[in-house]
Amino acid sequence: MTTAPSARSFDVRHVQLARALFAALAAVMVTFSSDHSAVVGSSVFSGFALATALVFVLSAWLVYPSGQRATPLVLAVVTGIAGLAASIGAWRTTGFFFVLVIVWAVVSGAVEIIGAVRDRRAGRSASLARDGLTIGVLTLILAVGFLLTSPGFSYDYSIEGAGTFTLTGITIAVGIFGGYAAIVAVYLAIAGFSPRRPEPVPAASAEEAAS
Repeated sequence: MTTAPSARSFDVRHVQLARALFAALAAVMVTFSSDHSAVVGSSVFSGFALATALVFVLSAWLVYPSGQRATPLVLAVVTGIAGLAASIGAWRTTGFFFVLVIVWAVVSGAVEIIGAVRDRRAGRSASLARDGLTIGVLTLILAVGFLLTSPGFSYDYSIEGAGTFTLTGITIAVGIFGGYAAIVAVYLAIAGFSPRRPEPVPAASAEEAAS
């Protein structure tokens, strides 16, 4: 005799809110830091990526059934590797920061979009597919923003009464990443707190039922 599967303690809402939290922390750190160098940008990105990778790993086992774990696991690997690379002090240069974020954004953005399309074709949650597609597109836009910014850009300007300042490519790039993190945080927070129909709990397999 089998029993009906119980509701999960964690669901997609918790994944969205956890991702929103770490994205918000990254956005705040960039916003309130007066230093937008490659070292600071890499440090913030590393913390954001490693924390997000951990969320993906945990969600693969606590939230998603076995047939839907491919996307979060691939995202965990890609984002985790990017976070580890950004944590290496000797690699925290302007050029490496640009290359790392661009590669990560292209790969992870594409994975999110492909996963969302697969979910929609499989008839899974429409809201989940929409959220994955939106985040994937935003991440690809981040890559485009970096590609349109020259690492060697430098512009001197003066503000009367304040002095002379220099706007550099890395300053712009770190700011773009901070803006991306802020948008992702707001979007995922809204998605996480929005009311929705409860997701169906997958039924037990034939082997599990027989046991």
